[in-house]
Amino acid sequence: MVFSKRVIAGLLCAALGACATTATKPEAAPRPREKPVAYARDPYPSTYRAFPGVPTLVTNVTVYDGEGRRIERGQVLIADGKVVGVGQGLAAPAGAVTIDGTGKWVTPGIIDIHSHLGEGNPGGGFGDGNEGTGPVRPEVWAEHSVWPQDPRFTRALTNGGVTTIQVLPGSANLFGGRSVVLKNVPARTVQAMKFPGAPYGLKMACGENPKRVYGSRNQMPATRMGNMAVNRQTWARAQEYKRRWDKYERDGGEPPARDIAMDTLRGVLAGEILVQNHCYRAEEMAAVIDMAKEFGYKVSTFHHATEAYKIADLLKANNICAALWADWWGFKMEAYDAVTENLPLVHNAGGCAITHSDDENGIQRLNQETAKALAAGRRMGMTIPDEVAWRWLSSNPARAMGIADKTGSLKPGKMADMVLWNGNPFSVYTRPEKVWIDGALLYDALDLKRRPVTDFELGQAGEGDVK
Repeated sequence: MVFSKRVIAGLLCAALGACATTATKPEAAPRPREKPVAYARDPYPSTYRAFPGVPTLVTNVTVYDGEGRRIERGQVLIADGKVVGVGQGLAAPAGAVTIDGTGKWVTPGIIDIHSHLGEGNPGGGFGDGNEGTGPVRPEVWAEHSVWPQDPRFTRALTNGGVTTIQVLPGSANLFGGRSVVLKNVPARTVQAMKFPGAPYGLKMACGENPKRVYGSRNQMPATRMGNMAVNRQTWARAQEYKRRWDKYERDGGEPPARDIAMDTLRGVLAGEILVQNHCYRAEEMAAVIDMAKEFGYKVSTFHHATEAYKIADLLKANNICAALWADWWGFKMEAYDAVTENLPLVHNAGGCAITHSDDENGIQRLNQETAKALAAGRRMGMTIPDEVAWRWLSSNPARAMGIADKTGSLKPGKMADMVLWNGNPFSVYTRPEKVWIDGALLYDALDLKRRPVTDFELGQAGEGDVK
């Protein structure tokens, strides 16, 4: 008998029972994807706590509200650290302190967007503002250099009515590092001064400073085109870093290697960190604006910007503020083509003009610096009211620092950061009489006990300017 191969195979299967079912090994369950772990965006959080205050009603004053409004015979009511009301006919709550301010002015506290206080002592002994070891240093943070007991903080408070300060790294580098926003209060640690919720800034610099510092060492950048080339290459690296981390935080998997410098630049590209750019010349500012569009970031403010008047329309079109001196010029070549009408010209073009200091003495006189710029503008035919110009000192810098929702104007619900001036605040004869921060009276010229004294001054002649 002849059997086909098919029949034989069938008989064997029947005998062995091997073909009735196919035994399949169960597949291993897919390994669950590890949940991505993002790095801390704010590893050094603010520990600031407002000093205690009492409800206070200031009456019969001229009010500049910081947003351009002037109120004669006005009133300002503060309580629980906030502005409660501004106007006329306000009633003081039970237990409130009432201050008759006849002949005096009330304004929001001055905000200095460009300061280096705390980065060195008055004698220059620390010098911690510039990490001059390479042109790209976004990994350094100004707060890690700030000395809270610097007596220049209290001078800014008592002589200048300055309630909020942005401390920046210096301008030796193209990428100088992160800035920090501080409440101008006495504290033992910088974290206890740190403005809660304020965005970080990234200090960048154009022009002569970085090319001089590194060109003198025979390294790049040594020219303005070198400045731009290093900037662009760095931003290209930052874009790639951001792509890797965005993908990891979205999809999980193996985390990319951390780079603290790139963390800062990723924050800029994400819109979390605001660029504060030292830049004098008009064509350089225009080039930086183009570079920002190329790599997808935004410049918040050009600092010093002695030629801002030449491109005021361009600044307005790109929503970029200009932080300016009234009349400091000529100390280096890129600062020569300056005009004393710079601030009012930027303002008159519809731009965001800011008066800044960059100086331990200038910060005590920002009201007077603004008055000088106003006078120059008026001589040129620009009649900007005083109350409107106060925006250069409060609401505009608050906007450029990302804190305008919290401070910068006397608006109900905002922080009660406020100054009572003993006369017109644009007069050289006028000084702060009282200064409140978050509703707490931190300075009173009529009360020696409220004149702040730092640890550095204790036991020294002229202690707190009281003796």
